Amino acid sequence: MDAELIFMPAVAMVTLTFVVWWRMYVVRIGQMKRERIHPQAVATSAQSSARLTDSCAADNFRNLFELPVLFYMALVVAAITGQVNATTIALAWAFVLLRIVHSAIHCTYNKVMHRFYAYVAGGMVLWLLWGAIAVGWWRT
Repeated sequence: MDAELIFMPAVAMVTLTFVVWWRMYVVRIGQMKRERIHPQAVATSAQSSARLTDSCAADNFRNLFELPVLFYMALVVAAITGQVNATTIALAWAFVLLRIVHSAIHCTYNKVMHRFYAYVAGGMVLWLLWGAIAVGWWRT
């Protein structure tokens, strides 16, 4: 299997991160213009959380630098150790799809339990991906 295929899910995650970043920008700038909030009034996270009421996109953007860091590393480890196969690619894409679902929930209607289920499912897929890489490496 072509080892470069493992990096396609990474590109999809980067694209998701860009989309959420753009949404955060649009929401924040929109609120600041509507409410005439001076940029210096939200210079710190405490000031920002007190003044900017719609923080869903910003919260989700921060989430995209938590578990996904382990995801990106798993893809690199899979490529370096020759663990790019149907299982690792399927798990990588499953993680991406679940992160898309998580982000869509978080940035729209934000029902906590729906978001939680998507998060836990994505986390489980990530641990399975790492498990598949470990087992494959151990067998070699």
